[in-house]
Amino acid sequence: MSDSAKKNREARIRRHRRVRKKVKGTAERPRLAVFRSNKHITAQVIDDRAGHTLAAASTTEPSFEGGGGNVEAAEKIGELLASRATAAGVTTVVFDRGGNLYHGRIAALADAARKGGLEF
Repeated sequence: MSDSAKKNREARIRRHRRVRKKVKGTAERPRLAVFRSNKHITAQVIDDRAGHTLAAASTTEPSFEGGGGNVEAAEKIGELLASRATAAGVTTVVFDRGGNLYHGRIAALADAARKGGLEF
């Protein structure tokens, strides 16, 4: 790994730790956690107190069609997650961007989840 890539990774991890100090998921308002890699994007609705995942969606699922590393895929995952979360009885969440900048695929997923009915 090059020095610049290592710096960027460490900076993202620092941001993620800083955000996770403040962001906690409860049963009333679980945490919407987003993980982004170069090829895929994954989102989960998590109750941190109980340690349970209430709903999840990912581009790695066999039922997902299309590529996973673009904005369109992130929008589809946001809509899918919102429908699964509302089916599980979740309407409000707290957003955890995973240390990533709120831009591109992360913002697209969040906007699609809001359109799907989640409030945050």
